[in-house]
Amino acid sequence: MRLISELEHFTLHDAQGVIDGLLSTCRDAGLASVKGNTFAITLLDGLSSREELVLATLNAALGTIPQFGGSAGDDERLANTHVFFEGRFHTGAATVMLVNTPLDFRVFSTHHMQAREEKLVVTHADAKSRTVYELNAEPAAEAYARAVGVAVEELDRKVFALRPMGVRIGGHYFVRSVQRVNADRSLTFYCAVETGIVMTAMEPGSLLESVRKQIEASERVVGPPLVTIGCDCFLRRLEAEFTGVVDEVSDFLRHHKVIGFNTYGEQFDGMHINQTFTGVVIGQPDAGYSHN
Repeated sequence: MRLISELEHFTLHDAQGVIDGLLSTCRDAGLASVKGNTFAITLLDGLSSREELVLATLNAALGTIPQFGGSAGDDERLANTHVFFEGRFHTGAATVMLVNTPLDFRVFSTHHMQAREEKLVVTHADAKSRTVYELNAEPAAEAYARAVGVAVEELDRKVFALRPMGVRIGGHYFVRSVQRVNADRSLTFYCAVETGIVMTAMEPGSLLESVRKQIEASERVVGPPLVTIGCDCFLRRLEAEFTGVVDEVSDFLRHHKVIGFNTYGEQFDGMHINQTFTGVVIGQPDAGYSHN
């Protein structure tokens, strides 16, 4: 594992140095060849607003090595997030771990949000602060509230959890979750936004069925799980509470040996995403399956 102590100044050269050092450690251990037997876990300060750049840079250095992870939270206080490394907490930082194993594994990502017809064009935004001032050339909170069918005054964490927006990239929708409504009726997001992108209103399908489908598909590849490590968006946890399925989802995850975190943002192969469950299923020794 390595610490990235200053996300603000992280470069491709730095990323290559971090990954080269971790690969050297894996090779020295001699557990398995690197190719096909290695994955990366990243944990980032959840309020750094640097996830996109850092993850894209690390992904370039990782090459074909799959990666997943999450952004640290602070129980919705949105005040102080950090990562833990070698006995200390670090703000504005990240950790990167390479796992090299002869066991079969599958890295996955899933969400259950479905696209609606409403489209919202970001007509004024500040990418650095992830704040959208205008959607469809009107105050962002007003346009968003109309799209989801509530008054601006009713926009709250429940609406954010159940009615996020999404951006379509390469034929797939990736969720962009609202963090808060500001006094000027702008919206601040947990993920990257910029002027010119088109957002689509989203609504939830079945949270449990999407998790079940992805976990069971992974287990068909790697066999009975030794453990599954997951990063699950805290907004998904809120949704499960609002819709009364917490116990059912928790029972399923326990049965499938899932451990992990609720996160402010999730990470998958160099992307920073929201309201997603991402992780790795690791098979038991001698199960006779293969992730290749």
